[in-house]
This record gives sequence, structure tokens and C-alpha cells, in this order.
Amino acid sequence: MIKFLDIQKITQQYAPEIHDAVSRVIDAGWYLLGEEVKQFEKSYAAYTGTDYCVGVANGLDALRIILRAYMEIGVMQPGDEIIVPANTYIASILAVSDSGLVPVLVEPDITTYQIDDQKIEAAITSKTKGVMIVHLYGQCAYTDKIGNLCKQYGLKLIEDNAQAHGCKFNGKKTGALGDAAGHSFYPGKNLGALGDAGAVTTNDKGLGEVVRTLANYGSSVKYRFDYQGYNSRLDELQAAVLDVKLAHLDSETTRRREVAGYYLKHIIHPDITLPVVNDWNAHVFHLFIIRSAKRDELQHYLREKGIQTLIHYPIPPHKQKAYSAWNDFSFPITEKIHAEVLSLPISAVITDEEVKTIVDAVNAFC
Repeated sequence: MIKFLDIQKITQQYAPEIHDAVSRVIDAGWYLLGEEVKQFEKSYAAYTGTDYCVGVANGLDALRIILRAYMEIGVMQPGDEIIVPANTYIASILAVSDSGLVPVLVEPDITTYQIDDQKIEAAITSKTKGVMIVHLYGQCAYTDKIGNLCKQYGLKLIEDNAQAHGCKFNGKKTGALGDAAGHSFYPGKNLGALGDAGAVTTNDKGLGEVVRTLANYGSSVKYRFDYQGYNSRLDELQAAVLDVKLAHLDSETTRRREVAGYYLKHIIHPDITLPVVNDWNAHVFHLFIIRSAKRDELQHYLREKGIQTLIHYPIPPHKQKAYSAWNDFSFPITEKIHAEVLSLPISAVITDEEVKTIVDAVNAFC
């Protein structure tokens, strides 16, 4: 079986360094809000090119706390609208609705799968206070048009950077393109922890301070509470592991791009649509997505060939029971994507032989 993602093998690459990091935390006897978190926050801020990084418990919390911080400082209030892509993992939308804000869904571009910047302006109303872009599948969603629209209408630009660590736009990394960004370090991400973990990056000092306070029960000084906050803290063990893996992220990205390049060059099939890559620096290939009207048959065929694939994602957010009020909404491009996408194995540890086996199997599908 060719695994979709061999997390164990990825981690084993750096086993000695990770063991040393974990031992250091155990020996220190300090497990929350300590030196390891400070070091990783410093490292990740430098990596993304931002002034501030705040470690939190997971990627969803990162987005929730950004929005909540904007509400606490008076930029947003309950009932305000946040534009989000219709084609995204549900966490992007959960963060908005959970904050008492209203998600406004906008269709993606069928070629890039990112929010269509030609459709955003029509969705802006007097209640719109922000645009959340999602760098889905590892490809940069930011465009100059989106940035200019946010400036023109006075909107906050928030990045969901859960899938695009190290991705660049004109030399600037995702996570530093907007006003604030939420990051996930779920184990399967390009930069993955050994459990749940996340972070917020921003160049806004005031916002960063409120985010940090909110993540710690709303407390900036022990037993004094400025806000009704959360318990959402990056722990020392995860921070130590992430700091180890961050040092290897760019080399892993290089390997992911090599694999993606082989797929793009060698998969030739009339029933399969390959991803469009306009700028290799703007894609870190968290996922390699193909599309086929015969997706389910293709997945079954590949499984029979010993190739594990996944569907990201089978049901779009507006068709989920959790958002039943939206179930009758029509987003045909989003629905087409979700009905056709299939993710092929891609990682820094997949072998050339495995990649060739996958390509040969895909091309032989009929």
C-alpha cells in the first residue's frame, strides 16, 4: 500500500532532534507559556516575515481569536459580515459564525480553486468588515485585486494559512500578506506538530496583544481578566517539536514541488484535470488535487492498485447539516469541485518509485 501520507516516516526523519527537544522540555519541568513557545514564536515570526506571532491551541482557534480580537477593539461587532470562499474546509466558516459574525460565501475560480477575486466586490455590503482568504491546498489565494479592494472599502484582510506554510506572493510569505493570519500545525500539515497546535501572525502590535490575552483566558496578568477569553495555548512540547521541523520546512517544500512537477508532466489522461500552477513560489502543494467526473470510480480503482487517496472535501460547507439554512443555496462551481476532486499522495518522504507507480496507475485508468 502506498500511503496517502506517512506521518510516522516524516517524523522519523528528524527523530534524534525531536527526541532531544522533547527531553529538554521534560527536563525543564515547564510545560506551558515557557521558553520553547517564546522561541518558536520568534522563529515563526521571522520565517513568515511578521512582527508578532502568538502560539495557540489549533488553527480554528487562531481564526476565532483573530475575529474576536477585532470585536474587542471595536473594529467588528455581532452581525457584521465576513466574506469567505464557498470552497473551503468548514473551519474557515466555523470561525466566522462562532464569533457572532455572518459568513458571506463567494465562489472560487475553477482553475485555481481559490476565491474568485472578480466576484468579491459584488458581495460587499455596508455590513462587510473583512475578507478571509484561504490558501487552499497550499496555493496562494492573495491577489493584488483583493488587497486593493480591502483598502478601497476599509476591510480587514484575514488569511487562513492552515495549508500553505512557506508559500510566497511576490517574495512575501503567506501569513504576512493581510492584517492577520491563522495557522494550523495539525500533524498532517506541511509544518505539522505531534498533536493539535496553531498560531496567529500579524504586524499589528495592538491586535497581537489582544490575541495573546484572549488566548490565555482573557488575562494579561495572572488572576486579572480583561476579556472573557479562551483557554487556547500552544504547549511547550509542541512548540519545541515545531521549532525543529520549521528548520526543515523549505527542503520539504522543494521535494513536494519535485513530486508535483512529475505528476504535472507525466499524468496524461482525457478524463482527468490537473491543477493549474502559474507561479511555483505561490504553491507549496499541501495537497495535489486532480479532478475527474469519474472520481469515485478512480478512487476505487487506485485503492485496488494499493494506492491510498483522499477526497478534500466530499461535501461543501453550504451542504452540511451544521449549516442547514444554506442547504438550498446554489454554488455550482464549488459543488462541481467537491464532486470531482481527488487528492493523490504527496509528501517529502514519498519515493520516486512510488510516484511513478501512481502516475502509471492513473494513466491506465479507464
